[in-house]
Amino acid sequence: MNRPARHAKPAKAVIDIGSNTVRLVIYGGPPRAPIILLNEKVSARLGRDLGPDGGQMPDKAIEQALAALARFVLVIADYGVSDVQTVATAAVREAANGPALLREVAALGLEPRLLTGEEEARASAAGVIAAFPGAQGVVADLGGGSLELVAVEGGASHHGISLPLGTLRLPTLREKGDEKFRRTVHKAFEGAGWATAHAGPLYLVGGTWRAFAAYAMHEMDWPLSDPHAFALSVEDALKFVRKIARTEVTALAAISGISSLRAAALPDAAQMLAIMLAELKPDGLVFSSWGLREGLLYQQLGLEERANDPLLAAVIAFAAPRQGAVTEATRLAAWCSGAAHGEGPEAERLRLAVTILALALARVEPNLRTRQAVEWSLDKRWIGIDARGRAMLAAALLGACGKTEGPASLARLASVEDLREATGWGLATRLARRAGAAALPASLASALQLEDDRLVLVTTRERAPIAGESVTKDLTALAAWLGLEGAIEVR
Repeated sequence: MNRPARHAKPAKAVIDIGSNTVRLVIYGGPPRAPIILLNEKVSARLGRDLGPDGGQMPDKAIEQALAALARFVLVIADYGVSDVQTVATAAVREAANGPALLREVAALGLEPRLLTGEEEARASAAGVIAAFPGAQGVVADLGGGSLELVAVEGGASHHGISLPLGTLRLPTLREKGDEKFRRTVHKAFEGAGWATAHAGPLYLVGGTWRAFAAYAMHEMDWPLSDPHAFALSVEDALKFVRKIARTEVTALAAISGISSLRAAALPDAAQMLAIMLAELKPDGLVFSSWGLREGLLYQQLGLEERANDPLLAAVIAFAAPRQGAVTEATRLAAWCSGAAHGEGPEAERLRLAVTILALALARVEPNLRTRQAVEWSLDKRWIGIDARGRAMLAAALLGACGKTEGPASLARLASVEDLREATGWGLATRLARRAGAAALPASLASALQLEDDRLVLVTTRERAPIAGESVTKDLTALAAWLGLEGAIEVR
């Protein structure tokens, strides 16, 4: 029987007392790529009655929030989680009865922390930095009570500010007319001149932005289902802003990935986005499913853990219970390097991820492998990989199943050259696994070498019997794919 992965048990929890929702998320998995084990929310809408000068959170909303928090306390205890962060944001920060609510939260046994606007912005930025290593641009986290803006580059953030432009406030602002709405948003952005001069895309964080991504993906018939890392040009984003303005809220809510709550907020948020794009002039848009909560977890990590690759951390954790051992995969990847055309760290990390998943895929029932190859690549949420990388992952895993053709949709995500290269990785991994190269003795006693126009499997005399019919067939297939002649030599 397979043992559970080392990081499978619940490890951390974050309670987010927001202006729109009160949410509990329990995480397991590796620290660098946490996995959501439980995600519960209650739409208390604490900030629904707050105006520009603050106000009071409604008693009914507070009762609903406290009831949810009392339940969350019990759930956390049932899961055995001791590392719990409880944070409150814009509504509690601005409401006159915010301190009283925090005292009641503390009475439940929690330790609430009221984030300043800058702290909230920097936590959201940390989530983007964690999800997109090397990110450079401006993070825009849209919540119910506020819009946080913060610049990111070089693994750090700066210039974090909070603007009173949350989804609960936008309807009132838009009731005053489009021109006044535009002037109000423009004035709010006067203190964010640094963002206009900051190179890079706009990283959009928050449920309403994800709903915008879901709409765009639906309209484009996008091959991927996860909005995380979905990218749009400014021109395309403005086109969808105009289309959303002409679409009924009920029609928006009928689209997969858009809840009724987000559908109601989407038209106003889309109009604000159009003004933001004119103000900030980003290079493009990138949607992030990681934000404040994941940023809080990332901020807890040491420098060494932060430096880990989130894609490889996630792949290793996912493959471990399926016997996709990283040590075996590393041997296979090294053995295949003679036939791998990818160059540079990006290609090597992706090829190692392919190899780990290919070993796990080999443990899946044969009739399910090709389906799983596509689903693991295109539908599972991976961090630290873009659409092109997902398509290459799919092509490679199909190659590891002996398939050299994948869904036609892959051509929308990556170039023909990229897909061909990745298929070669998969075919090489299939050959290596058949040749036993995952085992140390076999990896030392055989090699795959490019010699002029030949792809040669070299083996010792003692290992020669391994080159049976299946190995010969796989070698011939790989060599043909690379435009070479396959040969087996005993040396």
